[in-house]
Amino acid sequence: MKSLKIILLTAIVVLASCGTSRTVPITGRKQNLIVSDEQLLSLSTQQYSEYMKTAKKSSNTKNTAMVQRVGKNIATAVEKYLKDNGMANELSGYKWEFNLVQDKSVNAFCMPGGKIVVYEGLLPVTQTETALAIVVGHEVAHAVAKHSAEQMSKQYKQQIGLEIGSSVLSAVGMGQNTSSLVDWVTKQGLQLRNLKYSRDHEYEADHMGLIFAAMAGYNPNEAVTFWQRMANAGGNGTAEFLSDHPSDSKRIERIKEWMPEALKYYKK
Repeated sequence: MKSLKIILLTAIVVLASCGTSRTVPITGRKQNLIVSDEQLLSLSTQQYSEYMKTAKKSSNTKNTAMVQRVGKNIATAVEKYLKDNGMANELSGYKWEFNLVQDKSVNAFCMPGGKIVVYEGLLPVTQTETALAIVVGHEVAHAVAKHSAEQMSKQYKQQIGLEIGSSVLSAVGMGQNTSSLVDWVTKQGLQLRNLKYSRDHEYEADHMGLIFAAMAGYNPNEAVTFWQRMANAGGNGTAEFLSDHPSDSKRIERIKEWMPEALKYYKK
């Protein structure tokens, strides 16, 4: 029993001290992350490279130029916000890339490190450059807020909890070996591009993305019009990047609440 108590006490200390704390830009929410920037950026770079080897870039020069323009404008806004607020180091290791690919899916993503991909299938829904900026701002916000690292950290902590139980069982002869953090992150990293975020993460990305788009010179009011258009088109059922997102009505309601803040950053 003494050894069992030692195992439990050690496990509690490990869970309490794991990871590093940070503050999410704009929202000020506190995070505790176990997965490091180095681990995540390494996985992201590898996966992005593998994805782009098979993805077909769009042959539409006009739309490609628009995606690159929007991406650069959003990236510049993000860099300015972080620099102005003493958080420039948050983008350490970022190397922005912007691509439009031939895919009819209504989708877009931004991987950690600033790798932005927009699918051609999204453009008939966004319709305007400003609406596209709302989507890109949202996806970039996921990366800046380190939602991937947070989701993976949460899952890993749950795994640690399972392994604590395994260690306890081991003390009585029923346990098994467990994987290291690096091995676990590598396995989970295989799903980075399709990692599902929580509803709170989605709201936070909406909030941050709205500010980034406004700072980039795009009218944030068009976010309401865009999401209404998505609602009318049954967006939550068709858009991959909306698969686990809040309902359109609640999203629009929250966006309206953040609008006065976003408009302070908007300069025509």
